[in-house]
Amino acid sequence: MDKTRLGRRQDSGADVGADGIQQEELRGISRTVAEIHWLLMILVLLYMIFSGATDETDMKTAITAGLFFYAAMVMSFRYANFYRRETRLKIAIETFCMIAMITWSLWYTGKTQSPLINLFLLPVITSSLALSKISTLLLVGMIAACFVALDSGEGRLYALVNVGETVAQLAPVLLVAYITTMFSADIRYGIGKAKLLSETDELTGLFNLRGFAIASSGVFGQALRYERPACVLMVDCDDLKPVNDQYGHQAGNQLLMKAARCISNELRHTDIAARYGGDEFIVLLPETPMKGGLDVAERIRVAVSETMFEVGPARVKNSVSIGIACYPEHGRTLDAITARADQAMYEAKKLGRNRVACYNATLVETTP
Repeated sequence: MDKTRLGRRQDSGADVGADGIQQEELRGISRTVAEIHWLLMILVLLYMIFSGATDETDMKTAITAGLFFYAAMVMSFRYANFYRRETRLKIAIETFCMIAMITWSLWYTGKTQSPLINLFLLPVITSSLALSKISTLLLVGMIAACFVALDSGEGRLYALVNVGETVAQLAPVLLVAYITTMFSADIRYGIGKAKLLSETDELTGLFNLRGFAIASSGVFGQALRYERPACVLMVDCDDLKPVNDQYGHQAGNQLLMKAARCISNELRHTDIAARYGGDEFIVLLPETPMKGGLDVAERIRVAVSETMFEVGPARVKNSVSIGIACYPEHGRTLDAITARADQAMYEAKKLGRNRVACYNATLVETTP
């Protein structure tokens, strides 16, 4: 199967069908962000307790007020369902609030000379883990602006020597941002690769049943929600067993790969195809009435029957029997429609193979 086409289909399936999994990932990230929030507040409190800062009433009042409003923000974002869905925008807003809290604390604890200056590493790590490289770069720019504001607050002109000092102080922040962003990108790539492999049939490059279930749930859910038509095709390779018996399993694998390629070549970007098991494939066609489904099935049948491959000196042909069932005519659940498409596929095989059949025994004769 063409890798570009597969990549587009996997992305499409993830966009529509894997929303629940994405939410789980974001919830995991958000739990880590919540712990970073509390860590920040604990570190500021520890500084106030053990540095003798509690003797300075103005500073104590200002930092306590900042911690109060910051804790209120954390509680509203984390525990009061301020957002019902986790989003990266929400995490970005929290990260900016984190920078504001740190800058506020630094203003009253020595500004750029404050022992708390390294707290800026916390939002950098948060952004690197949860947001994009561009977002992290913007965040580092915001931290640099805070450095300049804090340094200017000392009442001196921002001369060239001050720029050098600021760059030196920002160096650890830039280094941490660069390293954590690289590690985060590698981790995301590895997770994405593992996820792709867990949802993809190794032989054909199509979805496996797990991947199909994830991708199709959202697509079919939209059909139910908006009362839009959808079709399910069950596709069975007629000649796999004879090819395996005569030429060996390697030739059978080649037959399945050719069939998968023919199927995928006839589908749109929004359609979802998977290897159902053995020599069977399943296809979900959203926004497709029965007539459109029959047209797609016929194109697949013709494409497979016209595709040959060589096994030594022999040229091997293949054909498929296809069953169709549609929403809403043949069921209100994906499982019910799949079962009826499977029945139609077996009906097509009984009537001579290399055919397309619709559920309720409405057979569409085709030319072998």
